[in-house]
Amino acid sequence: MGHQLRVGAGVALVCAAGLALAGCGGDGKGSKADGSKSPSRSASPSQAAPGNGKGSGGRDVLPGLPSAGEARKQLSGLTVAKPRPMTGYSRDKFPHWAQQGNKCDTRETALERDGRDVKRDDQCRAVSGTWKSFYDDKTFTTASQVDIDHIVPLANAWRSGADQWTTDRRKAFANDLTHPQVLTVSAASNRSKGDQSPDQWQPPSKAAWCVYGRAWTSVKSTYGLTVTDDEKKMLTTMLDTCTS
Repeated sequence: MGHQLRVGAGVALVCAAGLALAGCGGDGKGSKADGSKSPSRSASPSQAAPGNGKGSGGRDVLPGLPSAGEARKQLSGLTVAKPRPMTGYSRDKFPHWAQQGNKCDTRETALERDGRDVKRDDQCRAVSGTWKSFYDDKTFTTASQVDIDHIVPLANAWRSGADQWTTDRRKAFANDLTHPQVLTVSAASNRSKGDQSPDQWQPPSKAAWCVYGRAWTSVKSTYGLTVTDDEKKMLTTMLDTCTS
């Protein structure tokens, strides 16, 4: 649950207050010395939110989602390592939610992107709309009933390499609207997930496993984050549910 904050006030998705990261394997161009890809710039609300979202969950709204085949290649390239200690961890070390322009922050931008018929007030707050939670296949009509989830939770990222990042890079990670790292889901599923990895928590709706596995793998690959052996095994299981 990369984020347990309730969705309704002004705060939104992930790709960066002017920074962004995530995505796919690729040919290694733009890679940093630590082996991770260089982040792309954060999309503006008009770029990140294609009008009103389809309101049908991650499959239709997550940006930069790799195919199952691409995700398998990315997964094979991830470094397997034990979790790093949580020493020094704080959510404040991942500044969010970042402003995306026009009074809209990452959170409100995600709400717009992921919902259907979303209407905002003059402060960019979602006052009405419909959101379908991809994790548990439930539909909501009030923004306060949903959360913005970080596909790869902040604490999990810390344990798998983000403890070595600069604050700017962590901010980019926590506000990445260009890659499949933030998604509007039910508050209940987000809080049930917490900071757990796929071997510890899976979306209640098994129909979501393919997309969830692809998104998680893509983010870890883009940011050069490590995975545990059990995490990698479950990601393989999730990708095996993909039909193509």
